[in-house]
Amino acid sequence: MASTHGVQGSRVLVASNRGPVSYAVAEDGSLVSKRGGGGVVSGLSAIGPDADALWVCSALGDGDREAVRRTDGRLDPADSGGQRVRMLGIPPEVHADAYNGIANSVLWFVHHMLYQTPLEPAFDTEFRRQWAAYEEYNRAFAQALADEAAEGAAVLVQDYHLTLVPGMLRELRPDLRIGHFSHTPWAPVEYFRMLPDDIAEQVLRGMLGADRLGFLTQRWADAFTACCDALVGGTGSTRTGVHGLGADADFLRARSHEDDVEERITALREEIGGAPGERRTIVRVDRTELSKNIVRGLLAYRQLLEDRPEWRERVVHVAFAYPSRQDLAVYRDYTAEVQRVAEEINSAYGTDGWTPVVLHVKDDFARSLAAYRLADVALVNPIRDGMNLVAKEVPVVSDGGCALVLSREAGAHEELGEDAVTVNPYDVVGTAAALHEALSMTPEERAERSKRLAAAATALPPAKWFLDQLHALGD
Repeated sequence: MASTHGVQGSRVLVASNRGPVSYAVAEDGSLVSKRGGGGVVSGLSAIGPDADALWVCSALGDGDREAVRRTDGRLDPADSGGQRVRMLGIPPEVHADAYNGIANSVLWFVHHMLYQTPLEPAFDTEFRRQWAAYEEYNRAFAQALADEAAEGAAVLVQDYHLTLVPGMLRELRPDLRIGHFSHTPWAPVEYFRMLPDDIAEQVLRGMLGADRLGFLTQRWADAFTACCDALVGGTGSTRTGVHGLGADADFLRARSHEDDVEERITALREEIGGAPGERRTIVRVDRTELSKNIVRGLLAYRQLLEDRPEWRERVVHVAFAYPSRQDLAVYRDYTAEVQRVAEEINSAYGTDGWTPVVLHVKDDFARSLAAYRLADVALVNPIRDGMNLVAKEVPVVSDGGCALVLSREAGAHEELGEDAVTVNPYDVVGTAAALHEALSMTPEERAERSKRLAAAATALPPAKWFLDQLHALGD
């Protein structure tokens, strides 16, 4: 039954775990807001104020929860760049079980095929307890959307955190046009079937509550369809579509030439060392996410130095590995292993005037852009990735043009593979050979490839990516 709020409610709604603003409590007790970025933020801005859009998200930390308490969850648009936001005060223990216990430790692992299957997963009673929290978390979103949506409104649900929302919302508000977008890969049938049968079916039927499902590549859309065919007898009336999110060229090019980036370039050049132009740079910028394959990237660089001693003192691996999900032990261990391998390479090969690996683990966007600009080679070798925007961003920003060494398992490979040097992410020797090939390119070839890569990478900028989905939902 339609909510009484719905008649005067919003015409366009977005739902995601993380919203466009977060809060911290200052020492004096006041709330300090910090605005976020990304494709959905750009897209909602692009539809303009007349759409009466609303973003529904969850409180993630103590500052967010305090903001919800003070505002009843209806945040001040001044804090979020004019966006209307409803933040849900989901109990912290429910959010932790849903977000870390299920979304990041089960669904993410399934879709990125990360399990060490001799030992995991083991879907026990603790899993079932956490799954109940995931259901409760999804139900809170569905109810809020049902309460806030105008008659016939368009609702765009984001990602693996909210797979059950479309089905739940469809029951509450059959009048709505519901879309869901997956920012991750989708697992092949045989891997997806690791999930308990009833849970696998619940996820698929939850998604199929949508009118339309969006994916980053045709490969992921086909994998979802195959799961539906095998487990629930097909996709029914739900349509699928592909929207390959691109880089925001205008923003990146302008931001990468601001003063703080210029300062970081000077500092990075000092760390790289050598005379100007003497040393090549292999750049990677990632979160220390298990799927990003940072350790094998470092091992491939070590293999390069071993197999091709001519590159010693002539190349530096600028590796930014920003800690991710450090509340999970497996991620803390992975971050520590990245640091250990980098130190091992520097110890084995470094000289007084040359540090082979320049590793930074503290997140710094300006420094990332500085590295993009200095990149001769970009190394993007994920085990599996829905898209990977770094692969799209570096060619756009690189000053002299860069060669891209790209995993065939990144969604971005579908669009960029022709002008990249393709690698099997598990093949350390093969990746070392690809790094040598990329480093050996002439400046002219690098610049030419980079130009073509940048054109492909910016074909669907964030605002258009969002608007295309909105329009497709109305077709």
